Parts: sequence; C-alpha cells; structure tokens
Amino acid sequence: MEYFPQWMDRRESNALLARLQSDIDWQQPSITLYGKSHPIPRLQAWMGDEPHTYRYSGTDFTSEIWPDYLASLAEHVGGIAGVEFNSVLLNLYRNGQDSMGWHSDDEPELGAAPVIASLSLGAERDFTLRRSGTTRQAHSLLLQHGSLLIMKAGMQSRWQHALPRRARVTEPRINLTFRRITAV
Repeated sequence: MEYFPQWMDRRESNALLARLQSDIDWQQPSITLYGKSHPIPRLQAWMGDEPHTYRYSGTDFTSEIWPDYLASLAEHVGGIAGVEFNSVLLNLYRNGQDSMGWHSDDEPELGAAPVIASLSLGAERDFTLRRSGTTRQAHSLLLQHGSLLIMKAGMQSRWQHALPRRARVTEPRINLTFRRITAV
C-alpha cells in the first residue's frame, strides 16, 4: 500500500465532495449473501469510460459513462498508481452506520493482480486490514478527507479490508475506488 494523506487540498476536496453529493445518481442495490438478498449498507454508483460489467456478491453491475471531471481524475490518479483506470466504484457512506464488511477486490474482471486507488472525501473513517484466511484485524488506518490510498498489485490476494461502523461519525464520506476492468 501507499498512502497520501493530503493528496488533494481542502478546497478541492470540499468542492468535489459537494459536486458528487449533488451530481451522482446514488443507488442502494441489493446483494446476495448466503442465498438471501440484502440492501447494501451504503449508497453507490458505478461509472467508467464505457459500460463495464462487474460482478460481486452474486449481483451484476453495469457502469454508467463517467462525466469528464471523473475521467480526468481517473487519468490523474492512474498516473500516480501506474495504471490506466477505466472505471470507478463510488460509495457514499451517509454516516457511521453505513459500512463495508471484510472483503478483497479479487473478482475475475479485475485481473490476476489488480491495483486499486481509493480517494476519500468527507468524514474520516477507519480502514481496517487483516491477512486473508484470518479473523483478527492486523492494522487500521484513518483515511483523511482528500487522501489517496493505492492498494498495489498482490494486496488483494494476501489481505482483506473493511470500513467498520462508527457510531460517533455523523457526517457523510464518499470514497472513489478506481479500477481497471479487463475482459474475462
């Protein structure tokens, strides 16, 4: 991993957060876990340079075409990560009750050793890590407003990550996870 705590300055971060809150058609899709359908505990949107299909938790998602400002941001982030990103999964955590459980971004559409770049905006939240195959948290990193986290090739096969609930968090957080979808 590589972490840039103040990758985007506060003014830019605030402006992008406000724009995403108003411009994006946020959805709350359902996923299938253990044979039952559940609404995910956050809102999300899936965008890319063309309609990409991405499957996780038993559900297929097809991306909308991203606006120019997100395409430009993907290009800029990709230059730092060394990857030509062609899609972004946007998550809106409305407050500390919204979360993301333990997982690895290891779907076949992402290739054998994906690189994922994660831009955080809004409320600071804990990003927790554990080794794949274990149940004990190994690390925690507080993701700051305007920070960029790059999960490098190989991380998804060796680690799981989560964004746990935090009762004291009352403000929203938007996370943009830039990815490269490959043909399967």
